[in-house]
Amino acid sequence: MGTYKVRVNETLEFEFTKDDISAINAVQSTNPSKYHILQDSTSYHTEVTSSDFNAKKYTVSVNNTAYEVTIADTLDQQIAAMGFSLGSSKNVNSVKAPMPGLLLDIHVAVNQEVKEDEPLLILEAMKMENVILSPRDGIIKSIGASKGDAVDKGQLLIEFE
Repeated sequence: MGTYKVRVNETLEFEFTKDDISAINAVQSTNPSKYHILQDSTSYHTEVTSSDFNAKKYTVSVNNTAYEVTIADTLDQQIAAMGFSLGSSKNVNSVKAPMPGLLLDIHVAVNQEVKEDEPLLILEAMKMENVILSPRDGIIKSIGASKGDAVDKGQLLIEFE
């Protein structure tokens, strides 16, 4: 059974199974990033206020207090146990859409020099804005989509020289 390691504010770490998650008494509001959670007769109002899908980092507001949250699934944990990380490869020559969505904005242009972790574009998926960051330092060779385009998972978005 898969487990998720959740780290909050870089200090607290929790482990959840899929069964633990499905047992949570949570009701989604009309906004897909907001939930009402009831646990041990206590009510919590939560909202995902920002997300970085590639880095699996989120900012979650619980009763108006913000928490920085990172999530590692089973594969992430296995890779870390081997001494590697998904972001360790600096030979990345392109950025592909991690999920289907709408390309809201492009922050770079062809021939522009970028640094690692610099925002490249914003992809809206499931009504959440996801900032796609540069995986490495480099120069933009081509941009495969335009602002306002609907993109498919795996579609080439940016190519590096």
